[in-house]
Amino acid sequence: MKRLPARRELKGRDVFLVKECSEHGSFETILWKGSPESIDYQGWARPKIPSRPKLSFTEVQRGCPFDCGLCSEHRQHSCTVLLEITKRCNLGCAFCFADAGTKKLPDPDLEVIKGWFERVLLAGGPYNIQLSGGEPSLRDDLPEIIKLGKSLGFNFIQLNTNGIRLAEDPDFVKKCKIAGLTSIFLQFDGTEDDIYKSLRGRPLLNLKKKALERCVEYNIGVVLVPTLVPGVNVHNIGAIIDLALNYLPTVRGVHFQPVSYFGRYPEPPADNDRITIPEVIREIEVQSKGLINKESFKPPGCENALCSFHGNFILMPEGELRPWTKHEGCCGKVEKAEEGAAKARNFVAKYWSAPEKLGVSLGAGGGAFSLWDSFIERTRTHSFSISGMAFQDAWNLDIERLKDCCIHVMSPEGGLIPFCAYNLTNSKGQPLYR
Repeated sequence: MKRLPARRELKGRDVFLVKECSEHGSFETILWKGSPESIDYQGWARPKIPSRPKLSFTEVQRGCPFDCGLCSEHRQHSCTVLLEITKRCNLGCAFCFADAGTKKLPDPDLEVIKGWFERVLLAGGPYNIQLSGGEPSLRDDLPEIIKLGKSLGFNFIQLNTNGIRLAEDPDFVKKCKIAGLTSIFLQFDGTEDDIYKSLRGRPLLNLKKKALERCVEYNIGVVLVPTLVPGVNVHNIGAIIDLALNYLPTVRGVHFQPVSYFGRYPEPPADNDRITIPEVIREIEVQSKGLINKESFKPPGCENALCSFHGNFILMPEGELRPWTKHEGCCGKVEKAEEGAAKARNFVAKYWSAPEKLGVSLGAGGGAFSLWDSFIERTRTHSFSISGMAFQDAWNLDIERLKDCCIHVMSPEGGLIPFCAYNLTNSKGQPLYR
C-alpha cells in the first residue's frame, strides 16, 4: 500500500504502468493492450475542467488515496452512490469486490440507512443510488429501504443483485417494484453454465433467465453485468449481447467489467490475466459480426477516460443496431467535470429504467410526422447501451484516475469513498478502507 511515483510507458502498441520501489525494484502492469485494429491509447481522451466536491467530509492530511471521504483534492462530483446494506450472500464467488459472506456482521438498520441517504443529500445529492452488498435481496425489508429512499427524493434506485431471489420469489419482486425500484444491475457472466461454475461455483443460467422473466413481468429495467475473465468468458461477449437484445425493452444494456484483482494475491497478476478496454471493444466488434463497430464507442464524460467506454444504440425493426452516441466533450471542447457527472447521472436514470408502457400507439395516422413519431417511440422503447468499466487494483491504481472517480461507496461511518479505493486490498487481502 505504499504510494510510488509511476509513469505510463508505450511499448509498441501496448501501454504499461511502470513503477520504481526502493525495496522491490522496478515492476510494471499492463494498462492498454493494443493492436493494429485497436483504438489508439493516445487518442482515447476526454479532457475535463475539475469540479471539487460541494462538501468535503475529510481533510487532506496524508494525500490521495489515504484521505478519501471525499476530500478537497477530489476532481469530480458523485454520479452514483453505493449503499452496502448487507454483508450476507447466497453465493461464494471466485471474484467478489465485497469479500461477501466471509464475516458474520449484522445488517445496518433502517435508521442507519436513513442516515446514509441524508448524508448523500448533504454532499450535494440526490444522486443515483445503487443498493448493494453482499446480496441485498437477502433483506426481507428491501422494499422498505427502497420506499425510504424514494420518500427522501431519490428518484433512481437500482438493485445490484445476483438475481437468485428475484427468480425464486416473484412476490418479492412485485413488492420492490411497488416500493419504487427503478432498475436492476444483474450479475450476468454469460450464456453457458460452465462460466457460472467457474466464476460463481454453480450453474446459474436458468435462474438468471427466470430473474429476467420476473423483470419483464413487472416492467423493471435491467442492465446485464458480466465480469470478464480471460480464459473463462471473453469468448461469450457476443452471445451475451445477443441475449440482451432478445430481452429488449426490459434489458436496457450490457455493462462489462474486466476482472480486477482484489483479495489475497501474493504475486502480481500476469498480463494475460487481464483484459483491457481496447480488447473488450475489439471483441464486441468481432463477435457481433459487423452489427457493432468499434467507432461507435467513446470515452466517458463523467469518470476518467481511461476508466471506461460507452456506446448508445437503437435497435431498429429490421435488426440494425443504429449508433447514436453523442460526441460531447470531443473535438476540442472541454467540459466541466460536474457537467459530465450530471449528464451521466441523467442518462442512467432515463435509459437504464424500463420505458413506461403507453396505452396509445404513436404514428398510427400515416404520413411523415407519423414516421417521425414512430422513430421517437423506437428511441424510447428500444434504446440499448453497451458500456464497460475497468476498475483498478493495487497493481494498476492510478491516482489521477482515482481523483476523477464519480462512482462512490458510502462507508459505514458516512464517508464517500471512490469505488476502487474502497475495495482496494494489498497482496495479503488487507483492505485500505473496507
